Amino acid sequence: MTSEALSPGAVDAPGEDAPGSRRPGYLGVVLLLVGLLLGVAGGLVLPRLSQPGDDSVEAGFLRDMSTHHAQAVEMAMIAHTGSATPQIVTLSSDIALTQQAQIGYMQGWLRDWHLDPTGTQPPMAWMPNSAGSIVDGLMPGMATSEQMATLRKATGKDLDVQFLTLMRAHHLGGVHMAQEAVELSDDENVDWIAQSMVSAQQGEIQLIDSLLKQAQAS
Repeated sequence: MTSEALSPGAVDAPGEDAPGSRRPGYLGVVLLLVGLLLGVAGGLVLPRLSQPGDDSVEAGFLRDMSTHHAQAVEMAMIAHTGSATPQIVTLSSDIALTQQAQIGYMQGWLRDWHLDPTGTQPPMAWMPNSAGSIVDGLMPGMATSEQMATLRKATGKDLDVQFLTLMRAHHLGGVHMAQEAVELSDDENVDWIAQSMVSAQQGEIQLIDSLLKQAQAS
């Protein structure tokens, strides 16, 4: 995939470990450290003259995208642990690390603004005409609880196909949200991170399409 400013890259060399061998604990520790460090440093990226309010586009986007990213990290960890395909192990590592880092930034900014990390507004309230974007209480692209349960039980080719299919939809929804944030936000930090999400996830969608074709043909 195309490396982005936030992407620390994969932590495992392709094929270096057998499926499930030491992956969950090692990557989990890295994710924890990334989140803690960037949560502290998240407010230092760009100076700002004013702080967004509780019902602002910026606060709504950061809260919603933190939740959206959290599911992507969970899906990526499942694939990283269970897949035997080196390219998918690497992709899932990149997704988990990048999106956990972005969660750290987003939650750090909310703390800097003295705002609750979750808020009281319904999902997508920050986006005009967003009523149709919520399906069964889920934001665009998010997997249902049933889909997540099925993914956790999957193995082999089935795991690869399910992960790539769900992550493709997840990325499409995330790109849509981030593009709207770029359009609506007046905050340089939010514009920067949202645009980096668009660039990274569009590139990953291209890679996912290629890997999905390979997995389905195998």
